[in-house]
Amino acid sequence: MRHPATDSAFVDQLPPPLPADQVIALNQPRADLHTRRQYTWQGWTFDVPPGVFLPGETSRLIHQRILDGTIEVRDRVYAAMGAGLGVEAVAAGTRGARAVHALDVHPESVATTRDHYARLVGDRPGTTFVPLVSDVFAALPDDVRLDVVTFNPPAVSRRVSDDPDVVRNVCVGAPLLARFFTELAERRLLAADGEVFLALSNTADLRAIIGQAQSLGFRPEVFHRHDWQDGVLTYLFRLTPPPPPSPGPAEREATA
Repeated sequence: MRHPATDSAFVDQLPPPLPADQVIALNQPRADLHTRRQYTWQGWTFDVPPGVFLPGETSRLIHQRILDGTIEVRDRVYAAMGAGLGVEAVAAGTRGARAVHALDVHPESVATTRDHYARLVGDRPGTTFVPLVSDVFAALPDDVRLDVVTFNPPAVSRRVSDDPDVVRNVCVGAPLLARFFTELAERRLLAADGEVFLALSNTADLRAIIGQAQSLGFRPEVFHRHDWQDGVLTYLFRLTPPPPPSPGPAEREATA
């Protein structure tokens, strides 16, 4: 069920982060992170190299909605931020996106996504696949306009490990999201009718993250909410971009 935002009231109704000890206990890394694994979803098998994270239930909230069209990417320009294993990219290519930009700061994840896309989707007419090693949107050309962006960010509010792969995938925190929204807004990377789908739980500081997005003009709503019955509430937010700036006197005169 969707709940549109109304100024600060939207942020105020979001839950605070869970207690630190509970956040840490809920986010203990798997012991097999640095081994070679396999992952199967929707009949597809993905090979998982060491250091690349396996998708969890929160990621699957996004994957399923891309594949079934609830998050519509067909004939649209799509970006998977934090491409990881490449499941979003494969789902979007299969669905018929016009372009699939797979971005991740981790080179091995981008290479893994590229390999899975080539094997499971291949050269699909009408779809362009663009894998990019990128710190947030740094590698994305300025002339790209995105219709849909999805992100399941590493926004856990507490450090749960000293392993750099775990930190990168789990607990970078709210500052990463501040950069994410700032770059989208300042570079105007979203199309006028673009959408951002952001998966976050109350293991993160929801109020700080969504409040920052609102301060930049983004308009949030709750697209989906899931209660895992263990204290964790996961939100799939849909955010639309700030309206374009009003033309100044010179621009108005030029178009008169």
